[in-house]
Amino acid sequence: MKLTSSTFKDGGVILGKYSRDQANINPPLAWANVPAGTKSFAIIMEDPDVPRAAGVSVWDHWVVFNIPLAITQIPEGWKVVGVKGAGTRGELEYAGPRPPDREHRYIFTVYALDAMLSLPAAANKPAVLSAMKTHILDKAILVGRF
Repeated sequence: MKLTSSTFKDGGVILGKYSRDQANINPPLAWANVPAGTKSFAIIMEDPDVPRAAGVSVWDHWVVFNIPLAITQIPEGWKVVGVKGAGTRGELEYAGPRPPDREHRYIFTVYALDAMLSLPAAANKPAVLSAMKTHILDKAILVGRF
């Protein structure tokens, strides 16, 4: 699979309007080369550069699962079609970049799954990763800096 955004390239800079301090809306994303047998998608956005003082090794900004097969692109400010999972703060919505100390990397990953996940809304990233572990057909990663 391949994951792209029309607003930044892999390793490029994420525009300010997608940050928590501005519009706090997700950037547009599109994925291609979906494997046969895919039944749903999941999206996770995380920050591996979170300071150690935060008490976590990775900050989860966005978790969405059970995205229907028909969706292979999402616009900025997407009204989620699927199930909203919980980020590190328990938020169910997209939480844009707001690094407290320096430039951080924000990793968007789209997973192609061979099933819908039997999880409730507000499931956190560890629960989603555990539930989809044996259902991942492929994944694609896009990294932005902010």
